[in-house]
Amino acid sequence: MTEALPPGPLLAYYGDDFTGSAAVMEVMSFAGLDSVMFLGPPSRERLAAFADRRCIGIAGIARSKSPEWMDEQLPPIYEALAGIGAPLIHYKVCSTFDSAPQIGSIGRAIDLGVAALAPEWVPLVVAAPAIGRYQLFGNLFAVVAGTGHRLDRHPVMARHPVTPMDEADLARHLARQTARRIGLIDLPALQRGEAHSALAAQQGDDAPVILFDGADEPSLAAAGSLIWRNREACRFVAGSQGIEYALVAYWREAGLIPRSPPTLRANPVERIAVVSGSCSPVTAGQIHHAQAHGFAPIRLDATRAVDAAAWQAECGQATSAALVALGRGASPLVFTALGPDDPAVPALSEACNSAGASMADVNDRIGAGLGAILGAVLDQSGLSRALIAGGDTSGHATLALGVDALSAIAEIAPGSPLCRAYAAESPRDGLELALKGGQIGGADYFSAVRAGGPANLP
Repeated sequence: MTEALPPGPLLAYYGDDFTGSAAVMEVMSFAGLDSVMFLGPPSRERLAAFADRRCIGIAGIARSKSPEWMDEQLPPIYEALAGIGAPLIHYKVCSTFDSAPQIGSIGRAIDLGVAALAPEWVPLVVAAPAIGRYQLFGNLFAVVAGTGHRLDRHPVMARHPVTPMDEADLARHLARQTARRIGLIDLPALQRGEAHSALAAQQGDDAPVILFDGADEPSLAAAGSLIWRNREACRFVAGSQGIEYALVAYWREAGLIPRSPPTLRANPVERIAVVSGSCSPVTAGQIHHAQAHGFAPIRLDATRAVDAAAWQAECGQATSAALVALGRGASPLVFTALGPDDPAVPALSEACNSAGASMADVNDRIGAGLGAILGAVLDQSGLSRALIAGGDTSGHATLALGVDALSAIAEIAPGSPLCRAYAAESPRDGLELALKGGQIGGADYFSAVRAGGPANLP
């Protein structure tokens, strides 16, 4: 008979961007396992306030940082995660695995995790069928608008402005970032029940990375079983929220948690405030849909962010426009671009080049500015719910709000729940906040956040 789940935290994690970090919390929370995500390493006192949580995470920004930044920042974070006492520690990456040797290096993050935590091997699960991510024979596929694409032919990730994905074979892609040996447990091995023997054939004393294919619930459950049963040996795991989907699938199969926990939904509100720094076509479609359903789009000229004073003035004008929209009964939606083909995208690059400004610094300024706009709108309107779109944007904007932790309270779309914000001794405490990555959600996502759950809007 399978033993019960141990008491205390089951998993501690660090997410390499904010929206992806929330996705881990979502999977665990909606499986009935209470979770919390801190927006930075918590103090001992702050951690004690959430000691009953089964999953404890730290949201980060490593996805947009250099290997040198990781060398300095990740070891103390791994140490903090180890101190939580969970049997598994997860370095969470984006489900489209976007990364490069010089920025967001997943390989460097894994090497640092191995040095800090000394696992015998490192499971790597990226597949997450619930959000349209599939891995077959080591190659990653992602669904966009109902159509599956091999990652190197993905309409967005293949031409990502920072980390374009020109290789769908994840072992080959990861090999550019680490010299560590990389193995694979493929779908046939999972389907035939041969995962244990496949693992034994690939283990060694060099702490290899072992990729897992994944196409459906049974294949995820097989991966989850292998990881959980070997948790003392692996301890450190990497991947998307596919790690949590795999563990949950196994725990359900083994009868360790209920198969159908209650669906969580929030009450609808009349209006919300939205800020978006996303250049994704998915987000662009959501903005168009929102405009037809009670939202007031307000374009922000991101090129003005090359100059601090000009950017402050631009943010002030957007804040005023948002408050006017609220006065008309609309939900303000401040955005910087409508998809990758928006002229605003190359215009920002040209503005940075002309001014001799760092694109990274300007993007940081844009994210912080969106957070300042949202904070000012919330302060002056009394709104109780807000939405931030864009992975990197979410990190900077949420920090600008002064929030220090989140917990998932309602299902909106796989990968982007509605959360309750925690902010000690601050009016932000209790704010309901959704963080949405560029590729996440249906056309009605913004309206669903306002409604408190999926509404099947036309």
